[in-house]
Amino acid sequence: MKTEMTLCDEDASAAIAAVRAELVKRGKTGSVAVTDPHGEVIAVLRVFGAALNSMTVATNKAFTAARLRRASVELGRAVRHAETGYDVAYFGDPRYVGFAGGLPVLKDGVVVGAVGVSGLSQAEDDELAAIGVAAILQR
Repeated sequence: MKTEMTLCDEDASAAIAAVRAELVKRGKTGSVAVTDPHGEVIAVLRVFGAALNSMTVATNKAFTAARLRRASVELGRAVRHAETGYDVAYFGDPRYVGFAGGLPVLKDGVVVGAVGVSGLSQAEDDELAAIGVAAILQR
């Protein structure tokens, strides 16, 4: 029998609080999602004023990072390199995205979940996702 490490609701709450605080500090809006290692949602927050689709995109970024065990932007890089990459449709699930802002959470080298952020520039989404991951790892 195998035991699986996974994030819990308290981890998700810590990540969401940290990202929300940074959004408020920057005077911006957006959405943040936290998933388990399978990419299934634990918690999502859409800050007031954020675009409606940012919630879905944040969730999909976290899904991608958890399922592929790497930053969501890496899938986008693979697709953009026609000679070495492949169409995202190859994965057979429309939740896979190749945008920055989805990062896996690693504990002892094992993916235990992911954080996805959407609603800002890709660089800011990635920065905020990293803040969420750090909040989880500091618990």
